[in-house]
Amino acid sequence: MKSRFLFMTVLLVALPGLVFGAGFHIREQGAKAMGMANAFVAQADDPSAIFYNPAGIAFQSGMQVSLGVTVINVPETEFKGTTWLGDNRVAGTPGEEISADTKARDDIFFPPNFYATYSDKDSPWAFGIGVGSLYPLAKRWDTTSPFRDEVKEIAIKPINVNPTVAYRFEALNLAVGVGVDYTYTEVWLEKDAYVYNPLALGPTAAHIASTEVEGDGDGWGYNFGLLWKPMEVLSIAVAYRSEIELDIDGDADFYVTPTGQAVIAASLGVPSSYIPITASSSAKTEITLPDTWSFAVAWKPIERLTVEFDADRFGWSSYDELDIDLGTGSPVGDSPAAPKNWNDVWAYRFGVQFAVTENLDLRAGYTRDNNPIPNDTIGPELPDSDRNNYTFGFGYHTERAVFDFAYMWVDFDDRDVDNDIQSGTYESDAHLFAANLTYFF
Repeated sequence: MKSRFLFMTVLLVALPGLVFGAGFHIREQGAKAMGMANAFVAQADDPSAIFYNPAGIAFQSGMQVSLGVTVINVPETEFKGTTWLGDNRVAGTPGEEISADTKARDDIFFPPNFYATYSDKDSPWAFGIGVGSLYPLAKRWDTTSPFRDEVKEIAIKPINVNPTVAYRFEALNLAVGVGVDYTYTEVWLEKDAYVYNPLALGPTAAHIASTEVEGDGDGWGYNFGLLWKPMEVLSIAVAYRSEIELDIDGDADFYVTPTGQAVIAASLGVPSSYIPITASSSAKTEITLPDTWSFAVAWKPIERLTVEFDADRFGWSSYDELDIDLGTGSPVGDSPAAPKNWNDVWAYRFGVQFAVTENLDLRAGYTRDNNPIPNDTIGPELPDSDRNNYTFGFGYHTERAVFDFAYMWVDFDDRDVDNDIQSGTYESDAHLFAANLTYFF
């Protein structure tokens, strides 16, 4: 009974935030594409086509290897408003509303990408493999932040492996490509657990435990693409990436505070010494990453200029709830499902490339990217909002290699929020840099 109360109290507070950030899709999987705001599905003319549109590798020839990295300055998020400690997790008890003016700590992470493609010039077949990180996340709030009962630190570290094959119908100038997606991810979460303290004079929140959660999981999916070039100056494309269901296995470790021991002991009618200072539990859940449709057209109004428009649809309605299964060995059984109710959303991209010389290309782009998170379930784990992405970049060619570089500024709209966790406004922006070196054999 003592362990049952402890686990139920802390797990219900801690675990629903475990994979909130798994929805943070990183579209930046190649520096050339990023320089054009990722409006690249209808061009798909370098090895990163494996991610953007696998049909594109059928229009490439020879063997190519590309290695790159995206440097992501985690959004510098500031929140101003009010928040509640404890009340949002413990039904039927009063909470303590407090003013908040807090910032997330700066962080940088470096999702890499690798591509290799091969196509014989006399064969319509092409083959390739890509390795990248599609759903990484890192967010850290100060240990004294009023959000510490939601999250102090969260990290999602995924890796995606994507073998691909494509075929070109020369008479139609049409190519199709298909691939298999395998995704493996590790997750990490630190937070504090707060509840209403019945021992205090007047309603107040009590810090009863600190929590660390670790887990990992994997899943399979597929992707395909079509690329049609009805004339030399025009390309039309569609690409699809399926849902991936990740099965997550994790362990949660808890440190119970002296106040937590007293509160739990009082509720059970036992001495505080009966309540252990440390405890642990296993945890399992499933997360469905969204499917993605991309529709694109690229046009060359003059020989040196390429313009492209893409529309991407993200099926985030697949993330409707988070249901934690503590397994048959758990003393508490299952925790109740936490609703998420994310929405399907669109992103609209426009990119241009101008060949200044035979060796140098300049690029720029703009994206309007809509966020999927409704007001009722948004929180400090991923305080997302609609955003404007502005990019520029360049590519330098030699006979055997290409170096691509890109910069992106992500300007988040101010996000007003009013729910059971907080009431106020989030302000964020982020900066990304990307580089790829592609070598021709």
